[in-house]
This record gives sequence, structure tokens and C-alpha cells, in this order.
Amino acid sequence: MASPVLAAYRRLARWPGGRWLFSRLVCRKAPYFSGIAPRILTLEPGRGVAAIRHRRAVTNHIGTVHAIALCNLAELIGGLTCDVSIPASMRWIPKGMTVEYLKKAIGTMTATASPAFAPLAAADAGYELPVEVLVRNDAGETVLRARIAMWVSPKTRR
Repeated sequence: MASPVLAAYRRLARWPGGRWLFSRLVCRKAPYFSGIAPRILTLEPGRGVAAIRHRRAVTNHIGTVHAIALCNLAELIGGLTCDVSIPASMRWIPKGMTVEYLKKAIGTMTATASPAFAPLAAADAGYELPVEVLVRNDAGETVLRARIAMWVSPKTRR
């Protein structure tokens, strides 16, 4: 069974403006991310892609996209990708993130996330699932590399 997030994305993405609407709905559920105004471009098990425009709200004092805006983008698409990649019987939460800033971030930033390995089909206990995220500029140059440690564990029954 696909995750509810993946089902919603698939349902909306096939319509004009559907990915935009899905992106807005994600930000409504997790309001913190609305500050970067992300666009979810692709979402499927094992891979997610999102982008943010270079605009004043995400710009730092030297005129580049702020490092934390890039981290927010990485965490957003990393979390969504994890959510749609793990079995419906599991849940996730970010446990930590390591980041490398490789280049000044100018222009539209596009983040691509993928789990470091295929999630376990079933697990009796929690485990760490690293999600790799690369953020690239318009020229395709990597400006940020992140590794997010996702803690994946069985959902508790209520």
C-alpha cells in the first residue's frame, strides 16, 4: 500500500497546477517550510526532487541563497522521499543531518534526494536510514551535499 503522501502526490500531479497545489498542502501540514516556498517536482519511492527560487526571502547578506534555506530544502525533500519509500507499517523522524556547503548558491536551487539503501520491507525494531540529498544550481553544479539520518521504526498501535 502506498503512503498517503504518495497517493496524494500521484492524484494531484496529473492535473495542471497539481504539483503546485501539493507543494502548498505540504507547507500547510508543515508550516515551517512555507518560508522557502518549495515546489515538489518529482516524488516516487527511492527519489524525490524539489526546487526553490532565488528570491529576497531566502537571500543572505552577500546576495546568495541562505545556507539554512538550502538545509530546509534538503530536509523537506529528504523527509518526503523517506516517507514514500518506507513501508506503510513504518514511520520516520530525522535524527541528524551533516551538510557540506560546496559553492555559493545563486539562482534556482534543485534538490534531489534518495535513500542510501533500499528500506527494509519489514522490521521489528528501529533502524537508521541515511538519505542523501544533492542541491544543484541552474548550471547543474552541486552547491550543497547533505546526509540526513532518518530513524525508521514500526508504527505503534493504539
